[in-house]
Amino acid sequence: MTQATLSETSFLDYCAPEITRFLDKHLKDTAADKRAQAVTLYYAVRDKLFYEIYDADFSEEGLTASAILRKGSGLCIHKSIVYAALLRRIGVPSRLWFTDVRNHLCSERLTRLMGDSVFHYHCLVSMELDGDWIKATPVFNKRLCQLFRMTPLEFDGYEDSLHHPFDENGHVYMEILKDHGEFDDVPHMMILNGMREKHGELFATATRFLSGALKQDALVGAR
Repeated sequence: MTQATLSETSFLDYCAPEITRFLDKHLKDTAADKRAQAVTLYYAVRDKLFYEIYDADFSEEGLTASAILRKGSGLCIHKSIVYAALLRRIGVPSRLWFTDVRNHLCSERLTRLMGDSVFHYHCLVSMELDGDWIKATPVFNKRLCQLFRMTPLEFDGYEDSLHHPFDENGHVYMEILKDHGEFDDVPHMMILNGMREKHGELFATATRFLSGALKQDALVGAR
């Protein structure tokens, strides 16, 4: 553990009032051990922040934990930023881990916009609990998993909770293609430049994705 994995940053702004309100609302047992608190916050971030690719904001302000909580939604990067900030607020060291993944259940519209089913700079959280570093993905909320016929990822605070390898029918869903490494803070320009290069068709402006609704994509695909 280093101080950098516990520090507040401009992105992981865990002293912001939005963080305090989220904790007050969703973490009732503040006397519980760190592992139990980390698990409680995992489910709060997974299910209380809606996963949405469309209209994702990659500006410096848009990637702060406080702004993400105000918006109430985001994609993997946004939700992982919130979770990492919350963990640091309760004294659990955390980092952000970035990978490229192939998403075999990508909607038809997203596949067309992305060029293929590879999503670059997929993000999840690495945390230290009792001296061990484990990974968790507080990303795909339960309702979205139902729409895409996936089993929601669970987290017990002991084992890694990574990508969905299969959907409910046993079909391959997600696989890691490249590991970009772990970071103590949000590597903003790496993400923004990398997203522009790999997913340029998704951008409506220099820092924001096109409008839409992933939920609608799922409903269209189910017809």
